[in-house]
Amino acid sequence: MGALTFQVRAEAESATRTRAEARQFALVIDEPPALGGTDAGANPVEYVLAAFGGCLNVMGHLIAKEKGMELRGLRIHLEGDLDPDRLFGRPTEERAGYSAIRVRLEADTEAEASLLEEWRREVCERCPVCDNLKHPTPVEVVVERSASGTVA
Repeated sequence: MGALTFQVRAEAESATRTRAEARQFALVIDEPPALGGTDAGANPVEYVLAAFGGCLNVMGHLIAKEKGMELRGLRIHLEGDLDPDRLFGRPTEERAGYSAIRVRLEADTEAEASLLEEWRREVCERCPVCDNLKHPTPVEVVVERSASGTVA
């Protein structure tokens, strides 16, 4: 199979609120009041964790099926540490993004510990979001001025 291309379109509704569309799905991205938003949706870094959790769920079930492992349920707990200094333009040596992300998978299964560890390792190796978070991904950002003053 060749490369798949995924697209998301986003438009600012305010300085903190963004409406994004992925296929036929609408996403509202906003900041909590403590960060100047109206709390109309999860913030961007929360969506990163949510995307990671969603990908781990898909991969966990796919790989369990491939291995003949009964997976009756899966709970995924994610948390990340982020220093907001760079975000707010304050001097810092810290990166803008997460400095660490921790994930705990609660798998409802009777699988032996060795199979469960093999499953966990393969889930992490094959999860595209995990790969994007663990390894540098080339990112290109360009800017265009629209004639009407709105984003094209």
